Amino acid sequence: MDKTLYKNVYVFVEQRDGVIQSVALELLGKATELAAALGEKVVALFPGHEITSQAQTLIEFGADEVICIDHPQLKHYITEQYSQVIYQAIMTYRPSIVLFGATTIGRDLAPRLSARLNTGLTADCTKLEISEEKELLMTRPAFGGNLMATIACSDHRPQMSTVRPGVMQKIQRDPSRKGTVTEMKPEFNESKFKVKLIEDVKEDKGMIDISEAKILVSGGRGVGTQNGFDMLYDLASVLGAEVSASRAMVDAGVIAHDRQVGQTGKTVRPDLYFAMGISGAIQHLAGMEESEFIVAINKDKFAPIFKVADVGIVGDVKKIVPLLTERLKKEIENK
Repeated sequence: MDKTLYKNVYVFVEQRDGVIQSVALELLGKATELAAALGEKVVALFPGHEITSQAQTLIEFGADEVICIDHPQLKHYITEQYSQVIYQAIMTYRPSIVLFGATTIGRDLAPRLSARLNTGLTADCTKLEISEEKELLMTRPAFGGNLMATIACSDHRPQMSTVRPGVMQKIQRDPSRKGTVTEMKPEFNESKFKVKLIEDVKEDKGMIDISEAKILVSGGRGVGTQNGFDMLYDLASVLGAEVSASRAMVDAGVIAHDRQVGQTGKTVRPDLYFAMGISGAIQHLAGMEESEFIVAINKDKFAPIFKVADVGIVGDVKKIVPLLTERLKKEIENK
């Protein structure tokens, strides 16, 4: 393979109902670093319907070029339709690197593309960098998070990886940035379409995605049952926070999976993170250790969570949390 034919760092821009997802902007931020190291451009692949007007937003967040693929078939994500158009785009423009968010969409789309393109894919990366040989080094947890593996795709192009929301950081939005917008007309092989969207039904949970929350109150085994989580909801209500949990509580059926923080859940970066009754296994730390300020409460003074906490309290979370909630209520009332 002549690798010189492939250049530029491409980002698959995920949108839902016409709304650009935050993970796409985070990946554009990382792509600017990778492209700078390679001396190449950042290109956004933006499929959807009636989305061209939002291309400038992607330029302001780091894209040098936006390839808009606007078609009614792309209004909602359906695997085959999206696989066909992104495959066409990659074969036409020959990117060296393509980044996807490790969301339900990205995890469905990226493996199918890597198979069609006969190239590799590294999933759930936590670090991306360019080597001295100008190759993409993709680092991800391995063996249950007990070590980090760095993977390179030396023999095939494009180099592809997925990155979970919250792992990378957006760059500062710059309204003065200039870039180009290219419109690509997709061609569909409709004989391959086996799935048709009949109805789009959404459940309104009235909750903020935990990866977007500024304050998180997170519970683990030390909190225990649903009754234990009720006190966390009380505290969250006072703070204007969201409630999340470790995997143990999700596995126990106490809280939904979309509230899970950790390697097999979501990566979060809130301004304030409360770790209540969470011991701090490496899988959980991988999902929250980049939080701005961490408060941990645990009975075990040797719990690993205290190694990353800014403030640690050794004690029974079931006694401390109600007292903390009452104290905060009084502080707020007196203001």
